[in-house]
Amino acid sequence: MLPLNQITQNFKMKLFSMVIQQKKILLISLLLLVIGGAVGWWLLPDKASAQNRYVTATVDRGAITQTVSANGTLNPVTLVNVGSQVSGIVSKIYADFNDHVKAGQILLELDPALIQAQLQQSMANMENARATLELAQANEARTRGLFAQEYVTRQELDQSVQLLKSARAQLAVYEAQASRDRTNLTYTVIRSPVSGVVVSREVNTGQTVAASFQTPTLFKIAENLSKMQIDTNYAEADVGSIHVGQQVNFRVDAFPNRSFRGLVHQVRLNPTTLQNVVTYDVVVAVDNADQSLMPGMTAYVNIIIAQRKDILTLANAALRFRPADTGIRSDKPRASEKTQDERKQERNKADAAQMGTVYVLENGQAKAVRIAVGITDNRNTEVISGDLKEGDVVILEDRQAVTKKSTSSAPRLF
Repeated sequence: MLPLNQITQNFKMKLFSMVIQQKKILLISLLLLVIGGAVGWWLLPDKASAQNRYVTATVDRGAITQTVSANGTLNPVTLVNVGSQVSGIVSKIYADFNDHVKAGQILLELDPALIQAQLQQSMANMENARATLELAQANEARTRGLFAQEYVTRQELDQSVQLLKSARAQLAVYEAQASRDRTNLTYTVIRSPVSGVVVSREVNTGQTVAASFQTPTLFKIAENLSKMQIDTNYAEADVGSIHVGQQVNFRVDAFPNRSFRGLVHQVRLNPTTLQNVVTYDVVVAVDNADQSLMPGMTAYVNIIIAQRKDILTLANAALRFRPADTGIRSDKPRASEKTQDERKQERNKADAAQMGTVYVLENGQAKAVRIAVGITDNRNTEVISGDLKEGDVVILEDRQAVTKKSTSSAPRLF
């Protein structure tokens, strides 16, 4: 029979061995449970993880307004450049910037001294020519009487007739010169040709105006600032959708929180080519009743070329999204409750529309769907036809792909 202490020691060893075995079993079970959960997480589709992976948006109904944009300059409809036909020194100025003037009102006077001297010289020449004419008339009458009595020859009579005609012509020349100088004298007083507002004054008192080679501009007068126009240039890719009468929205820097309206007045046929880019001048008519808009302001113009209401709309990012892997499936088209006529109308629209592909998130999985798209406002796009309905969730971005891309493009530290 074994001693008591040895029996106790054997019992303790067996008990310790049993505890060790139980711990091993527990650890193995926990390890298998963790491995199984990880495998299930990777292999089984999880709707919640898919939703966390993708940035999505909902297909809604709404309105879309498509516009084409460009910058332009506000100008008066009629801007008159007031010049001078004669040279001289500016002696008096009667109009200044922003003055309202009427047609015929005196704007400026030039020093008339030189033109008055020319007029006096022309008048003196005219009086001399008139005296010469009177003498030629008397000589012609005397010679004609002597010729009738055969005291002078035919040649002498012809010479007297010729001198009379020459004197008449010379008098006409000097009369024309005097008339020209009188007209030039009236041109030293510059009058407004139209009623309007003085937009610009180009000269000052004492300045010499030289009109020898080209007419100098003295004033710029806007005939009516309550009606203005925007001169803007559109590229040839956009001008085909612009027509007279289309609505226009525009803004100016002077009033950043205010939107103005206008109408397309003219699409000019004369092209402008700059660095191989062809543009066309589009004139927009603007009502400026409060005269808050000023000439020369830069206008940021949006011409409305198409509008749709109560349509299916889709975020543009959904059309740009492309999956980074090939695991995304492309199922057969979903069953539709539309009638045969409705499906036929959609097919006809799709034939004339642009096609696109979006990816719908269904039951945690992404699926490619082909659709026909219409107009866009650069944020949302019209869905003309396809297997999309209101409330569908479309994918805009793959967060996992973005994370991998940013990680792979990060600089290496070593």
